[in-house]
Amino acid sequence: MSWDAELDARGLLCPLPVLKARKRLMALAPGQVLRVLADDPAALVDIPHFCAEQGHDLVDRTELAHPAYAYEIRRGG
Repeated sequence: MSWDAELDARGLLCPLPVLKARKRLMALAPGQVLRVLADDPAALVDIPHFCAEQGHDLVDRTELAHPAYAYEIRRGG
């Protein structure tokens, strides 16, 4: 899948990956995709929860080199 913007949040701890993702998503148009790279173990729960609460779609989650993941989030309308 392709994405429109990328946020490297590796090395950041909760709640910073979600807060930075929220800010980056606000700059995107509805339907655009943000790829977030995160290695905070809490992101496994926090990012899907954030998407559900804010009306965004978690399109994909891919494991990179453990413990890092790439999350692809489509901005909701």
